[in-house]
Amino acid sequence: MATYNKVLIMGNLTRDPELKQTPNNQSVAQIGLALNRKFKDREGNMREEVTYVECEAWGRTAEVMSQYLSKGKPVFIEGRLKLDQWQDKDGNNRSKMKVVIESFQFIDSKGGQSSQPPANTTNPAPQTAPPTDDIPF
Repeated sequence: MATYNKVLIMGNLTRDPELKQTPNNQSVAQIGLALNRKFKDREGNMREEVTYVECEAWGRTAEVMSQYLSKGKPVFIEGRLKLDQWQDKDGNNRSKMKVVIESFQFIDSKGGQSSQPPANTTNPAPQTAPPTDDIPF
């Protein structure tokens, strides 16, 4: 059976990226995103719904995100879903769905593509910006 695991999201950071090193000296950053959706309910009133998504970046991507992004900043992320499973200290099975970031783009506060980081760093983001117009469906 064929599968496809791709996630494209754009939102604002809920906290500063938390950069850590694994025992093998690999960089990993934990990042929280808030995705806002505005819509009209059945009565015609404007509503807002917020979805919180936990994300994880590795290697140079983690380092660049940690260096240039902070709480409240918008970012466009491309990645894949991953289910983490573990047992807590009481022996209960726990799980959490997260997005593993494969690439990202800096977004300015107006929703367009922002300036890139200084020339001495590599931006692992794709070169195309996500659409900023409303999709008509």
